[in-house]
Amino acid sequence: MPRSPLVLTPGDPLGIGPEVAVRALRATGVDAILLGDVDAVRVFAPDVVEVDAIRPGEGLRVLAPRPGDEPVEVRAIRDAVAACRAGIASAMVTGPIHKARLAARGFHHAGHTEFLAELCGVQRPVMAFTGGQFRVALVTVHLPLRAVADAMTVDLVLHTLVTADRALRKQLRLASPRLLVCGLNPHAGDSGLLGREEIDVIAPAIAQARTLGICAEGPVSAETAFADPGASDMIVAMYHDQGLAPLKRGDFGRSVNWTLGLPIIRTSVDHGTADGLVGTGKARADSMIAAIELAGRLSAAPS
Repeated sequence: MPRSPLVLTPGDPLGIGPEVAVRALRATGVDAILLGDVDAVRVFAPDVVEVDAIRPGEGLRVLAPRPGDEPVEVRAIRDAVAACRAGIASAMVTGPIHKARLAARGFHHAGHTEFLAELCGVQRPVMAFTGGQFRVALVTVHLPLRAVADAMTVDLVLHTLVTADRALRKQLRLASPRLLVCGLNPHAGDSGLLGREEIDVIAPAIAQARTLGICAEGPVSAETAFADPGASDMIVAMYHDQGLAPLKRGDFGRSVNWTLGLPIIRTSVDHGTADGLVGTGKARADSMIAAIELAGRLSAAPS
C-alpha cells in the first residue's frame, strides 16, 4: 500500500511561501500535496496540477482548501491537520503566515503553534528548532520579555524537558538524549545574586526530570550552552530569543521549526513572509527543503 503523502501549506499567498514551496518540492521530488491558494501557486508553477483530494501520486499537485469565511491560509492549516489526524497525510509542512495581517482579519492566535495546539486538542505543545549545529526547545514562546519570569513554573519547565526527551527518543530514535538547560538570568543567576528563577524553578524541574530517567544538565548560562555544539542533543531555552538568536546566527535559512507534543508531525520554515522578496528570485528555499526532509524522516520513524 502506498505511503500517505506529505501535505504542505504554503502560508500567506502574498509572501514568499508559494514560491519557496514550489522550488523546494521540485528540488526534493517527494510525494507531497500543496494545500492552499491555487492561483498563488500557479504564479510560480504554471504546470501544477489541481487535484480534488489528498492521495499518493507524482508530480507537482495543488489542492484548494475547503470553502469558508477564514483566510485561505488558515483554512489550509485546518484541512492539513485534519488530513494528518485521519492518516490521509503522513505529516504537514507549513510555510510562513503573516501574523499582523491575520490578526487584522480576526485570527486570535499568536502563531502557528498556538493554532495547531487548539486544532489538536493539546494544551502545551513545545516549539523546537533544529539546524545544522543545534537543536533548541523553548519553555516560553510568544511572550513579552517582562512576562517570561512570571510565566515560568517548575511544571512548565518539566513539561518541556519531558516533551523534548520523548520526541528525541521516539521520532529521532536517540537512545539516551542529552538535554542542556539554560538559566533565565545572566550567569544562570550567579547563585541567586542575579535572580532566583534558577534555584526556585529550573533546578527543581531538572531534578524531577532526572528521576524520570531524563538526562538533563543545568541550569547553565545560555552563552555556555551554545559554546559547544556537541555538548548536547537539545538545548532547552527559557524564552524565544535566548534560544533562537544564537541558533539562527549560525543556521538561519537552514533551520527548521519542529513542533513537539502534537499527535501529528509538523515542521515549518524558520522565516517569515518576506513580502519584499516575492518575485525577485532572491528568496531562498533552503529552510523549506530542510523542513520537508525532516518531516519525511520523522514520518518514516516506527511508531
